[in-house]
Amino acid sequence: MKNLTLILAILLASTELYPCTIIAVGKKVSADGSVIISHTDCGADNRIRVVHGRSYKNGEMAPVYFGIQDIHRPLDDYGDVLGHIPQVEKTYTYFHSAYPHMNEHQLAIAESTTSQRKELKVDIAVCKQIMTVEQAQAFALQRYTSAREATAFIGQLMSQYGFLPSCVGESETLVVGDTEEIWIIDIFSVGSGWDPESGEPGAIWVAQRVPDDHALVVANWSIIKEVDENDPENFIFSPNYKQFAIDKGWFNPEGSKPFILQEVYAPMFREWAANRMWLFYSTYAPGYAEWPERKLEDGHMMGYNQYIQYVEPLSIYPTSVKPERKISIQDVMAFQRSTFEGTIYDKTEDYDWYVPDGEGGIKKSPLATPFPSKDMRELLDINNRRNVARPQGFYGMIAQLRGWLPDPIGGIYWVFLDNAYTSPYVPIYAGTQETADCYKNFDPTTYSNKSACWAIDFVDNLLYLKWQDAVQDLWKVRDPYEKQLFSERDHVDQEALALYKKNPDKALEYLTAYSKGKMETVLDMYNGLHDTLIVKYSNSR
Repeated sequence: MKNLTLILAILLASTELYPCTIIAVGKKVSADGSVIISHTDCGADNRIRVVHGRSYKNGEMAPVYFGIQDIHRPLDDYGDVLGHIPQVEKTYTYFHSAYPHMNEHQLAIAESTTSQRKELKVDIAVCKQIMTVEQAQAFALQRYTSAREATAFIGQLMSQYGFLPSCVGESETLVVGDTEEIWIIDIFSVGSGWDPESGEPGAIWVAQRVPDDHALVVANWSIIKEVDENDPENFIFSPNYKQFAIDKGWFNPEGSKPFILQEVYAPMFREWAANRMWLFYSTYAPGYAEWPERKLEDGHMMGYNQYIQYVEPLSIYPTSVKPERKISIQDVMAFQRSTFEGTIYDKTEDYDWYVPDGEGGIKKSPLATPFPSKDMRELLDINNRRNVARPQGFYGMIAQLRGWLPDPIGGIYWVFLDNAYTSPYVPIYAGTQETADCYKNFDPTTYSNKSACWAIDFVDNLLYLKWQDAVQDLWKVRDPYEKQLFSERDHVDQEALALYKKNPDKALEYLTAYSKGKMETVLDMYNGLHDTLIVKYSNSR
């Protein structure tokens, strides 16, 4: 039986399906020709640190951990050891966090927990599966530079060692990218009865290559549809991906319907996934389909609770689509910050926020926020709908992968902390050798003014004093900082490239100093901002 701390971790994680959203953009439809992979609302351990590559002796074994997402562990404690896999001779340097995202060679991975049939779920107390998706991400980043090879490796890990869900017992979708390609991999459990000695795969998984001129969204729902078994250039899959469903009676191979992966293994489509899929595709591919009318200008009222409302067929949403305009890093940032402004999902447009304006009409209360707390929603009878952005004390990222530059300079790991809506992004270059202490320092049980996450969270909470006004003060400070990041990026690239040609180590020192400096700027900026907000808005000023 697995130890008690592991079981308790699963139980604690199972209270809610975190709204992780992935956006991926192929190199032919990104604004600058880069491959873009992004992930919002990552796990609890938002401490961004560098794990340096190492050399190992022949025959050494690598531990398989459970507890990588645990924010309460020391930085160098990755959790309980469930087993081991063969170690490689040399590992690559990567950025570690709850869900490791990018390595020194511009390989990037984004994650979204997805729904699966209840029959597929595992009992952590008795199952023999040991491979969580975050552990597989770490192994892949340590060992691979190619998205295709990393994707196949993750699938092999899941088949051989068994997929162990670590987030609410559900399935997972990963999007894996390098400077040339993007791959999606949907991973499902096989129940508690799996035995590694059986020779049967310990997971059901399918991977599909994304066309270079396509973009996609993953919103806590499986997105792969039909599998072309005769197209190894674009599909990789576990040998049981279809037979498992046939054996369970979930699919009739003699019938007239094709095998649609997402329909067979995922339950009824729900609005908490549909709303984000609708927002992305109706924004970037408005002509692709006759999308549901969900804008307030269409005359629609606010809907019901997303957890009981079934919606349009999943089939209207593609696995990926060719966008009708090119997508920039700033576009992805804006989407990660979305609160569904102007749609039926916009919580600030609930009628209960409107108050008399003193002239016989009504106006929106300055307290109206897109992030009302549970108590506030109950008081005002506001529905609970998932924004893309979310104030949770977690983090998110955008990996910008640029193949025309050397890897240390080409890869930029844009990171926000706590809430994308209020947080600034920091650019961490792939060649960064250490992150600033303020981005490695966060204890959710103890406030520290030396923690960037606490500084951002403090500001986020102070906005509730008078949200509509206070958020303007936030933007006046944050937006010029981010504008400067983009205006100086070409110069930073050129300086780093000139150094790299003469002395690569000097280039790494330069990039490390630059990235660390931006992190420290965020800490100072938000510590100053929360002082301003307290003075300006406390005691109903």
